Parts: sequence; C-alpha cells; structure tokens
Amino acid sequence: MQWRDEALILGGRRFGESGLILEVLTATKGRQSGLVYGGASRKKRPQFEPGNTVTLSWTGRLEEQLGRFDVAEVTVSRAARFLDQPEALAAISAVTSLLRGALDEGDKDGSALFAPTALFLDMLDQETVWPTLYCRWELGLLSALGFGLDLDRCALSGANDGLTHVSPKTGRAVRGSEAADYVDRLFPLPPFLLDPYAPLGPEDLSNALDLTGYFIEQRLFGTVNKTTPAAREHVVQKLRRKAI
Repeated sequence: MQWRDEALILGGRRFGESGLILEVLTATKGRQSGLVYGGASRKKRPQFEPGNTVTLSWTGRLEEQLGRFDVAEVTVSRAARFLDQPEALAAISAVTSLLRGALDEGDKDGSALFAPTALFLDMLDQETVWPTLYCRWELGLLSALGFGLDLDRCALSGANDGLTHVSPKTGRAVRGSEAADYVDRLFPLPPFLLDPYAPLGPEDLSNALDLTGYFIEQRLFGTVNKTTPAAREHVVQKLRRKAI
C-alpha cells in the first residue's frame, strides 16, 4: 500500500542508531506515523522539526502497521524562522504537542485541523495578532474533536447578545446579569472570542487562556485519563508575562 500527502510535523522519536519514527498530521489522512531511515542523522534532522510542513509518501503492507515515510521536500520551514522569538517557538511546541496528545492514530477526522493549524503557524510573525489567534485555535481544537463550547446564545434566556460568561459545567455562554447569584463561579468570556474585531482588554487574553485551558484539561484530556501537555502551560506562562 502507498499514499502521498502534505503533512505537518508533530514530532518524532529515535529508532535504532539513525532511524526516526516521525509523527505527522496529514491533510487527508489525519495523524499518522512512519519510519524515516536515517531521519535522526545530523543532516536530515532539521527538516523534521515540529511545525514544518512537508510533502511525503507512506509505504507499508497494512494501514494499521508502521510503514515507511519518504519525505520528498520541506514546503514550509517554520521553526528556523523563529529562533530569536521564544514565544513563537513555545506556540509551535504547544500546538504540535496538543495535536500529538489529542489525536488518535489514523483518525481521519483530525485532518480538519490541518488547514487552520498551518494558517495559525504562518501568522506567528505577527507578534501582536497571534496570541489571540492561539486562543481561537484552542477553541477550534475543542470543537473539531467534539468538545466545542456553545457561545452562540445565553443558556438561560436564549438571547444572542450581551454574553459575558461561560459555565464550567456545561460549556455554554450566559449573560452575567442573568446569573448574578453564581457569576463568581463562571468563566469570564472575552469579547474577542465572539468577535475577532473586538478591542482587547487588559485581562482578556489571560481569561481566554483560563477558559480554553480548563476545557482542554477537563474534557479533552481528563476524560481519557491524560494530562495536558506541559508545552501548553509553557506558552501560557510566556504569554502572561508578555502581557504584564
């Protein structure tokens, strides 16, 4: 069996003396793994940095068995562009680690995340823009994997305006004015998560990271007894320090 696809590098691990078991998110076949002969060598290893986009082919006897990757070319090299931008490198690590941890091998539904992830990574040179896009990317991750938040209308009144908070129990938006008795137990809902053109308040980025982080931990990873990748907390800490 053989197939060819565009793929986003998620990471890899050594196999033998110079082999590399490469993990990727493909455009049409979801998360896949394959053996790259000589992939851990000093000459080849830079092209397999997480966040790079490559064109590759997979060859194997059965789809459920580990096959071999032949990488035709690196179409987008990202990590090397941000060697002097630690926040951007942390974002690449967080995104690829979350995808590695959340996506099942061979689940083609994961391919829905290929284009938005590549688009986000291509925006990392926009330092004033990408932190809010990262929060929206996490919302998209939750939605694509069946854990999306309902931010369209108030869970109490059904109104679709004036939404200010999110319930940690249901993941549904509410108007704080209609939930005065327990508003302190709700997550603030930053306006930019509803409207990308909304002005960014001083606490909005931090509140958005708290909101998405809670549901990533509780729903995405907690339900399968996994912990959120440490790389996610690493980028959150950098973004909080930068916002101060």
